Amino acid sequence: MALTKAKIERNVRRIEENVQAACAKANRRADEVSIIAVTKTVEFEPVAWLVELGMTELGESRVQHLITRGQELAEYLRRRQQPPRPVRWHMIGHLQRNKVKAVLDCSEMIHSVDSLRLAEEINARAEKLGRHVSVMLQINCSREDRKFGIAVGAATHMGELVSTLPNIRLAGLMTMARLSDDAEAARAAFVRLRELYEEMRNDKIGGDDFRHLSMGMSQDYQVAVEEGATMLRIGTALFQE
Repeated sequence: MALTKAKIERNVRRIEENVQAACAKANRRADEVSIIAVTKTVEFEPVAWLVELGMTELGESRVQHLITRGQELAEYLRRRQQPPRPVRWHMIGHLQRNKVKAVLDCSEMIHSVDSLRLAEEINARAEKLGRHVSVMLQINCSREDRKFGIAVGAATHMGELVSTLPNIRLAGLMTMARLSDDAEAARAAFVRLRELYEEMRNDKIGGDDFRHLSMGMSQDYQVAVEEGATMLRIGTALFQE
């Protein structure tokens, strides 16, 4: 069966309802949580439908996809007589230092800072552009060797160092839970990230900019909301047929 705008809309509404239910369970307000639509390898038309439905926080995990999708969507919106509110692109995947300039040209936030050298490169490029860049530290809360991310024990010190860089705004922390069909298997990683976030907030690392937890994907976003996520990175659940 082909993916249609009506199916996309049903997926969006179902996810929004699930987020609202998870917020109610955790005694949170639904407006504390934003959904970042991860467009991945879907065709362009469903991405345009998402934007028309009001989802304008978009994410990509690969630099070239981010650039291409950003250009396609910008051209599409230029042709619209009544464009929606501005689209904000998020870089959510592993980022190499030699691709920082390209990412800064087309994204608003980088979720995946996993080393001081990468943060310093972002800071240097941002200084040349005369802007400040919002970033998150990617923390390896699942302790998987194959995953990128800063070790939990090194996160606070890294946060202190990154927050001193003048052209960077440390916006929060990001993690990826262990992939599992059981959403509850992700809870421990989300709890650990929230605890770490609260410790760093108490130490005033990042100041007022430090207010986001980027965690939760299609298979576990409800658990992430229950544990304090402010940004959900959702792809498959939006585009399933």
